[in-house]
Amino acid sequence: MMSTNTTTVNEPIKFRSAKAAKRLSTITAYSLLIILSIIWLYPIVWIILNSFRVEYTGTGQLIGIVVSHYIPKSVGLENFRRLFFDSLFPRWFLNTLMVSSVSFILSTLLTLSVAYVMSKLKFKARKKFLNIAIILGLFPGFMSMIAIYYILKALQLTQTLFALMLVYSAGAGLGFYVAKGFFDIIPNSLLESARLDGATNSQIFGKIVLPLSKPIIIYTALLAFIGPWMDFIFARVILGETNRELHTVAVGLYYMVYGERVDSNVFTLFAAGCVVVAIPIVTLFLSMQKYYIEGVTAGAVKG
Repeated sequence: MMSTNTTTVNEPIKFRSAKAAKRLSTITAYSLLIILSIIWLYPIVWIILNSFRVEYTGTGQLIGIVVSHYIPKSVGLENFRRLFFDSLFPRWFLNTLMVSSVSFILSTLLTLSVAYVMSKLKFKARKKFLNIAIILGLFPGFMSMIAIYYILKALQLTQTLFALMLVYSAGAGLGFYVAKGFFDIIPNSLLESARLDGATNSQIFGKIVLPLSKPIIIYTALLAFIGPWMDFIFARVILGETNRELHTVAVGLYYMVYGERVDSNVFTLFAAGCVVVAIPIVTLFLSMQKYYIEGVTAGAVKG
């Protein structure tokens, strides 16, 4: 009888302790997420606020104002006006848009084509190619920067936007693994039926595989567009410093802050440029978020 009563009394205690532990774990997790969100959002909010800041004096005191006053005392669109009418930013923006647009089209086609070949076609060197692609993917791209520069210099392609398009597109095929994982879940029986009807591989790829692959196409296209849009290292090395009209936004904004002629109000101008550069990327992600997530999750099912 004593044993039964003891068990009955201990059960509510264990239930309460488990409930308290779960609540503590939830509070800890949410607290950590809130802290990380604040750390992540702080520089973004700071840049946005400074892009609208107009209380500069023109006498070299702007940096002190920016550091000491987080919230601007006076706001306006003066920085954006100066950015578009008193600098080369519109030219940099168009250069970047052209390079990113051409690069993402070529990169998307190359990535999806290689992914289809590695997923649905069987050939002798397939496994070796997969292993080589994994090994090459372990090395960061900037390690080849010097070699690429001298190759382009030998071909007299340095300081041209075409060289940037070539660099961004040439190695895109090695990033095929996520797309391959998506193509792996497409039934092979569907493709075999098309082959029995006389369809070629290019027809199967264009008329069957691609229409079924909208999420992975958008995922691949977004990554292919963002890379050239945000890149600084390759753009700076290939385009050089002399011809400022050829710069992309990343290189142009860098020289705006660290160039030879820097005025006292340059930081707010730089912040306005950062906001303008971020608008296309944010718009793309918000409009394509559903397909982007589907592409990531579906591509990770099978590799």
